[in-house]
Amino acid sequence: MEGEGLIIRGWAPQVLILEHEAVGAFVTHCGWNSTLEGVAAGVPMVTWPVASEQFYNEKLITEVLKIGVSVGVQRWAALVGDNINKEAVEKAVTRIMVGQEAEEIRSRERGFGKMARRAVEEDGSSYLDLNALIEELMSLSG
Repeated sequence: MEGEGLIIRGWAPQVLILEHEAVGAFVTHCGWNSTLEGVAAGVPMVTWPVASEQFYNEKLITEVLKIGVSVGVQRWAALVGDNINKEAVEKAVTRIMVGQEAEEIRSRERGFGKMARRAVEEDGSSYLDLNALIEELMSLSG
């Protein structure tokens, strides 16, 4: 695989992978953790939900934040998911990687990534909220 790619068996460090400069997009099932990791990494997403809240997260990614495109899954299928053909995947990947729409998505996503990283820095909103929660919990135990 020298110079062509890398195969990881078992657990993969998804956050580190998403932050690598060679990653152009993230094909995601739209689980909440993966959604947050994609946003924080500033990587545009191709959405492929399977079940549960993943369909709501897909709407957030594609219609509200406009930082991804859908492969077109229409229904929740508990065992194997909706059938998607290779042309739908190819179309979604092309939309996220090539052209003016892709550039607009990439630009928006970079902005959200910067905001997410600022939120967890010292004095960022998430940093301050977590500290406030810890202080509140400590005040209850004493």
